[in-house]
Amino acid sequence: MLKLTDALSRRAEWEQKGYELPGFDREAATAAARKAPKWIHFGAGNIFRAFPAVLLQTLLDSGEEDTGLIVCEGFDPEIIQKAYRPFDNLSLLAVLECAGTVRKKVVGSVVESLIGDPAEAGDWQRLIQIFEAPSLQMASFTITEKGYSLTAPDGSFTPAAQADFEKGTLSPTTLMGKVAALCLRRYQAGAMPLALVSMDNCSHNGEKLAAAVQTIAGEWVKRGTAAPGFAAYLADPQKVSFPWSMIDKITPRPDAGVQKMLEADGFADTGLIITEKNTYTAPFVNAEEAQYLVVEDCFPAGRPALEKAGLYFTDRDTVNKVERMKVCTCLNPLHTALAIFGCLLGFDTIYKEMQDDDLRRLVSKMGYEEGMPVVTDPGILSPQSFIREVLEVRLPNPFMPDTPQRIATDTSQKLSIRFGETIKAYLADGELDVQSLHIIPLVLAGWCRYLMGIDDNGSPFPPSPDPLLDTVRPLVAGISLGDKGPFLETLRPILENQAIFGVDLFAAGLAQRVADAFAQLVSGKGAVRAALHKAAQA
Repeated sequence: MLKLTDALSRRAEWEQKGYELPGFDREAATAAARKAPKWIHFGAGNIFRAFPAVLLQTLLDSGEEDTGLIVCEGFDPEIIQKAYRPFDNLSLLAVLECAGTVRKKVVGSVVESLIGDPAEAGDWQRLIQIFEAPSLQMASFTITEKGYSLTAPDGSFTPAAQADFEKGTLSPTTLMGKVAALCLRRYQAGAMPLALVSMDNCSHNGEKLAAAVQTIAGEWVKRGTAAPGFAAYLADPQKVSFPWSMIDKITPRPDAGVQKMLEADGFADTGLIITEKNTYTAPFVNAEEAQYLVVEDCFPAGRPALEKAGLYFTDRDTVNKVERMKVCTCLNPLHTALAIFGCLLGFDTIYKEMQDDDLRRLVSKMGYEEGMPVVTDPGILSPQSFIREVLEVRLPNPFMPDTPQRIATDTSQKLSIRFGETIKAYLADGELDVQSLHIIPLVLAGWCRYLMGIDDNGSPFPPSPDPLLDTVRPLVAGISLGDKGPFLETLRPILENQAIFGVDLFAAGLAQRVADAFAQLVSGKGAVRAALHKAAQA
C-alpha cells in the first residue's frame, strides 16, 4: 500500500505507479522556511493545495526557489489536525483530465502547518515569529468572501468584530483580527514591508482584505491600543500592499469515485474527513486541469517568480478586466444557468447537463450570442479562447464531480454581477438593443421558478442555501404548477430589486419578458423542458 508519509522514501515504487513526486530537497526547504520564511498562506482548504501550493512546488523543483510554504488555518483547526499533520503536510493532487486520464501528483511544498488561534500558544508564537521575520514577502489568503466580513446583514459590526476592536490586539477572535494583530507585530518589529494577497474568488478581493484589516487597525488606534503609525503603515502601499487577483480553478469536494480509483491503485490515505464545522477534506484533492491566477504586481518586499509557474502578474486594471470577462460572460453566468436549470430538471452533475442538447445549446447561445458582444477583453487572455475552453473542455469534463446544487448556493448574491452587468452594458451601448436578449431573461425567470422548490416533474426539492431565501420564496409561495398568471405584479418585488439583479428590470424594459418566460415555466409538468428546448432551437 502507498502511504503519503512513505512517498519520499519509496520513490521508485510510487513513480512506477505513475505518481509525480517532489523533485526538490524537502528537508532543506523546510529548514529554510523555519529560518527565513518567505510565504505564508491563510486557508488550508482544497483550492490552496491544488493551486498555489503546486505553483510553488514547480519553482522548488526547478531550483527557482529554495524555501517551502507555510500554511495557517484560522477557521477550522481540524483541517490541520486531521488532513495535514498526520501526513507530514504532504497531500495528493488528482488532476481529472477531460480525456479520462488522471494525473497524480504528491505535493510537498507545504513544509509547516499552523493553527491560527492565540489559544494554541505554540502555533501563535510561531506566527508572530514569522510576521516579525524580515524575510517574509507575502501572506496570501483563500478563506472565502465571508472571511473578510466584519459586519452583519444590517451593516452593523458583528459581536466578534466588536470584541476584537476592544481587546483584540493580544487575543483576537476573527481571522481579520488575527491578521491585523500579526501585522501589528511586524510594524512594531520595524515596519517592514509585506504584501497581503487575497486569492479568493470574489470581486475586488484585495480591496475587501484591505478594508477589513485597516478597519480593525483604525479602531485600535482610536482606542489607544495601537500607535497611530500602525494605521499609516497599513495605508502605505510602499509598506503594505493589497494586490487584487482573479483565481479560476474548480476543486470540488473529495469525490467517492476518485477515492475508489486511488484505492484500486494502492493509495491507502483516502479517508474522507468531515469536520465539526462541516468542512469536507481528505489527504487527497481532486481538481480540474484548467487553472488561471492573475495577480496585481505590487509586492513591496519582493515575491517568488510565480510567473514561471503559470501565474499572470499584471496591473490592477487588467486584473479587473480578467475578472469581468470570467464573471460576467465566459464562465460564471454559464455555471449559474446550469445550476438553476439543473436543479429544476433533476441533474446531479454539471457534466451530465452538458450532454443534454437543450442545456448545452442554451448556455452556448447565452455566452456567444448575448455575452460576447459586450465582453470585457483583458488583453492577456482571449475571451474567445477562454469561453471555448469552458464550453468544450471544462464544463463537459465527465470526471469532474461538480453539482448544480453546490453552484446554486447563494445565487441571489451572484445574479447582479453575472447577468446585471451584461444588461447594463446593452443599455449603455447605442448600437445594441436590450430587447435582443432572450436567454438571459429566461435564466432570470428560471431562478424565480427555482424559488418555488418544485422540479419539472412536480416534485419538491430543497433550494440550496441562500441568504435571501426567506425574503423571496414567500413571494412565489402562492403559485402552483398550471397557474396561468399574469405574474408581472406578483413578481414585481423581485424584478424591481436592484440589489438582486443589479438593475430594476422594469426600468430596463425586461420585466415583462421575464414574467412571460416565468409563465411558460410554471404552465405545468414538463414546462421547463419545453421552454428550454424552444429557446435552444430558436
